[in-house]
Amino acid sequence: MAKPVVTVRILRRLLASGVHTRAARLLERIHPADLGPLLADLTPDEIRIVIDLLFKQRRAANMLRELPPELLPQIFDSITDQRLAELLARLEIDDMLETVENIPEDRCESVRKLLPQSKRDELRHAELYPPDSAGRVMTTNFLALDEKMTAQEAIDSIRAAGDSPDPVLYLYVVDELRRLLGVVPIRRLVAAQPGTPCHELMIREAISTPAEADQEEVAHLVARYDLLAIPVTDVDGCMLGIITVDDVIDVITEEATQDIYHLAGLSEADRVFSSARVSIRKRLPWMLLNLATAFTAGAVVGLFEHTLEQLVSLAVFLPVVAGVGGNGGIQTLTVITRAIALGEIEFSSGLRAVGKEMAVGLAVGSAAGLLSGVIAYLWHGNPMMGLVLLLAMVFTMTVAGLLGAAVPLILKALRQDPALGAGVIVTFCTDALGFFSFLGIATLLLRHLV
Repeated sequence: MAKPVVTVRILRRLLASGVHTRAARLLERIHPADLGPLLADLTPDEIRIVIDLLFKQRRAANMLRELPPELLPQIFDSITDQRLAELLARLEIDDMLETVENIPEDRCESVRKLLPQSKRDELRHAELYPPDSAGRVMTTNFLALDEKMTAQEAIDSIRAAGDSPDPVLYLYVVDELRRLLGVVPIRRLVAAQPGTPCHELMIREAISTPAEADQEEVAHLVARYDLLAIPVTDVDGCMLGIITVDDVIDVITEEATQDIYHLAGLSEADRVFSSARVSIRKRLPWMLLNLATAFTAGAVVGLFEHTLEQLVSLAVFLPVVAGVGGNGGIQTLTVITRAIALGEIEFSSGLRAVGKEMAVGLAVGSAAGLLSGVIAYLWHGNPMMGLVLLLAMVFTMTVAGLLGAAVPLILKALRQDPALGAGVIVTFCTDALGFFSFLGIATLLLRHLV
């Protein structure tokens, strides 16, 4: 496949020259998932032509569901409400929900009115589920078999369903009330004798999830039990839909993005294709908060101005203490946040994790402090300077291990996102305590240092 930069140049030349037939052939060779970077470099008029060509190829809906969310407003601005409604009508309900959430409010209602009645009803029903729940990401397109069916009848029902854009991964066995009884893997069905009843082939202990479950919990279930799809049921055990592994990958990617962005103090709306105005609006508040914490840490240094005036060389080692302590805190924070995200740790077992991270901080701080102390002694020829640096680094790294583990666990216990703001809190605390410990110890031993 051609590189996106080359393809954009060729595509724009074909569109400008009016050779749309050749442009259509070029688009046929591009996977829908690879169209995002191309559309980002096109003008609204060019995007409109490309969507018309994809619409004729019945690939526009596939392209729409593969686009990064930050590119959707640019696409919406380039097409009419009627065309947008036609694209939405070709999407599965989970993809439709995600797309509708990105339609501007002033156009959303008019686009909804242009949808077929069945699609409007389906969309309205799906929006009743809580945000980020299993009901929001499930698809209602699945095959359910009656428990009295034979293996041959089940195979015939698959044939009767015809071609489907979603692969049939499992067959779900239900009773007359559509209550989930079990699941039949395709391989077991094909290998069975034609007259074998489905209830003899099914796995009775089927893993399922309620529609109100958080999508991150569903992703953990799929990963833990190595599933390709998981059924979604209501309170009575009746099947509502399924969540396939590709949707789970999207959920995992979304949740990982949230955690990474929150650790860095970023909003999820701030993406590579977002406008500069959006990025500035999302980043500036966190930067101002970071600036406030930095001044607060600076105020700690200001408490020891008299000490610094008598021994200016202490200022040389302040970045060393702050840098090592901050890095140690972020390392611990990352490990604990990941464990919480994957369900590997709960608050009840957190004390052991906190103790372990404090021990790691103590050991690493001792090694780094010893090396730093030797360097400080060789640099200034004063062994007390090395001792001060050693003690400060041991204290700072131990506290960094404590805070890096405790802060996300406390946020989790308070039902807050462990990654949200934890990086700012831990970095501020390690900087402030690092400065305080280093300059405080130096003040106590000042007569030996001067």
